[in-house]
Amino acid sequence: MGGQGMERREILRFIGIASVAATFPGFHQWVFACAHHQAPTASATNTSAYNPLFFSPQQFKMVEHLAEMIIPEDDTPGAKTAGVAEFIDFMVANRVPVSASRDVRSTEDAIELGNETQRRFLAGLSWMNARSHSEFGREFMDCTREQENALLEELAYKAKFKPTMESGRAFFQMMRDYTVVGYYTTQIGLESLGYPGLRTVWPRMPGCPHRDDPEHANLREPESPGASTPTGEN
Repeated sequence: MGGQGMERREILRFIGIASVAATFPGFHQWVFACAHHQAPTASATNTSAYNPLFFSPQQFKMVEHLAEMIIPEDDTPGAKTAGVAEFIDFMVANRVPVSASRDVRSTEDAIELGNETQRRFLAGLSWMNARSHSEFGREFMDCTREQENALLEELAYKAKFKPTMESGRAFFQMMRDYTVVGYYTTQIGLESLGYPGLRTVWPRMPGCPHRDDPEHANLREPESPGASTPTGEN
């Protein structure tokens, strides 16, 4: 499933999301935006297990495996080394879709779209296992590599589409979108593109200013335009 890519303007659009997610604890592989974290490298060693926020451990392993199949390791590190599954788990847990299927005009719209994304991921993983059982008599993660590839190729390539696989195709597209966005907003992904900002901007990347509140649980709502400043505050 190699060769998945994204326009650079799209990559830049998601760096803002990456810089926020990178301030949260647990991102021992994917974190890159804040200067007080150590960015991952191809030789980085996973020293602590990641605890999924949304997926079950079994579901997380499947997401990680699918991401690695979409962007496998070759002459550059793949999705697993880049920590893409952690990115996906974080984004889905916090109801952040990487691409909207409709306009978001209110907070309620955003919440509903996030809830829909969660439902689609769980339904998609279940669909993959059901299809695998139907075709091979076993769950997806128990299949051989040839069987896994055969199933994903039916979802990824138009020449192999079947009329009964629309749900699987929609899930694969969503999985691909999350994987590509997650990968290309890591240092590993940007290095694979030869992104020039790594040479000039990265060394000066500012850290998150809220180090005493890494989960941003106590941030105050921004003041409305024209609001008066309380006495004694600047």
